[in-house]
Amino acid sequence: MRKLLLVIDMQKDFIDGSLGTKEAVEIVDCVLAKIAQYPKENMIATRDTHEENYLETQEGTHLPVMHCVRGTEGWELDKRIAQALEGVRIIDKPTFGSIELADLLYNESKKEALEVELVGLCTDICVVSNAILLKAKLPEMKITVDSACCAGVTPETHRAALTTLAMCQITVK
Repeated sequence: MRKLLLVIDMQKDFIDGSLGTKEAVEIVDCVLAKIAQYPKENMIATRDTHEENYLETQEGTHLPVMHCVRGTEGWELDKRIAQALEGVRIIDKPTFGSIELADLLYNESKKEALEVELVGLCTDICVVSNAILLKAKLPEMKITVDSACCAGVTPETHRAALTTLAMCQITVK
């Protein structure tokens, strides 16, 4: 069984940029420690990726804060995370969940049994979206979320997302 680490949206804007939180800053060392436990060929990272017209999109009308605009400093992975992930495949995703990631893992699962662990930001938006998308596409694959390596928009919504994940038969540790 091949175990993969999915590092979700560990970008400057979510850590200490336009949508940053102290909780996001606090998980960086934990995420770095988790990355160190996996070989690079068993990791995939995602980047929330918006364009200059973000505020005109459906998401932008609900969250009118410019963030993760392609090519900006806030779009980049945190410098220490980027260094740790050097050479790892990065998927730019235009929305919360990545269909490209789900399709990639689905195709890989045809070659060998997979298990995945998710870490990153934000627990209550992109982490939960990707975990549930993967559960829908690969219902028999073991999916784990390390709660100590995730942070939500607020501590309350982080906990709510963890409850949702557990209810959807995703292992929360």
